[in-house]
Amino acid sequence: MFLHDEAAAELQERLKEVNRAFTTPAVVSGFPTLWRQFFPEIRSVRDDDVLDLEPRSHDLVLHAMCLHWSNDPVGHVVQCRHALRPDGLFLAVFPGGETLRELRDVLGRAETEVLGGMSPRIAPMIALRDAGAFLQRAGLALPVADSVPRGASYASLWALMHDLRAMGETNVLVARHKRTPPRDLFEAAARIYRDEYGNIERRIHASFELIFLTGWAPDPSQQQPLQPGSARIRLADALGTTEFDEHAKPVNDRDQT
Repeated sequence: MFLHDEAAAELQERLKEVNRAFTTPAVVSGFPTLWRQFFPEIRSVRDDDVLDLEPRSHDLVLHAMCLHWSNDPVGHVVQCRHALRPDGLFLAVFPGGETLRELRDVLGRAETEVLGGMSPRIAPMIALRDAGAFLQRAGLALPVADSVPRGASYASLWALMHDLRAMGETNVLVARHKRTPPRDLFEAAARIYRDEYGNIERRIHASFELIFLTGWAPDPSQQQPLQPGSARIRLADALGTTEFDEHAKPVNDRDQT
């Protein structure tokens, strides 16, 4: 569960930077017992399709390492938004699109080599560029999306898959290939992984990306953007430079030169 440890430690650091005492926090997680160890005084909520959250009942909602498994990730963020009181904080963390990119590559190549085709062996992950839109679609203010890369090394492909199964990160896609794959498939994948992503110590590298989403329930006390056209000084004057129109036609041949 080292990824959950990393995610919890990062969330705790971010909450310290907020410098606010939260009185009614909740955490959405598929591992409520585990996350209660990180946040003992927090209410645990299972990551069902319909979250057990009452409207305006919390000043902090954490969505912990399960948004990538949701059938409706935007809907989950919207439900968390409705559960927040005005000026309440929403924080989410989940594996992003760069997670297990090496494993995705070698399984695809091995399946093509052994079976002559490909099937979805690893569920698609949410890309950072798409994750930020979740906050805006949910109506959260001051939205921020960022990612933290992590890496781990394993003795073999089998050790990596053992860790993923222990974390509950197996393939749950409905459209996955459900027949038992031939052993040759994983032996080929292990060989490709070792050749392409192994080091001099014959260990393989696995990439992980933790995406963090931060947003606030709207409140009049928050900073508000200025209305378009309300600026009192030209940007060129503030920067001490000369403004020009790059699309303007040249006055004469010398200007064109």
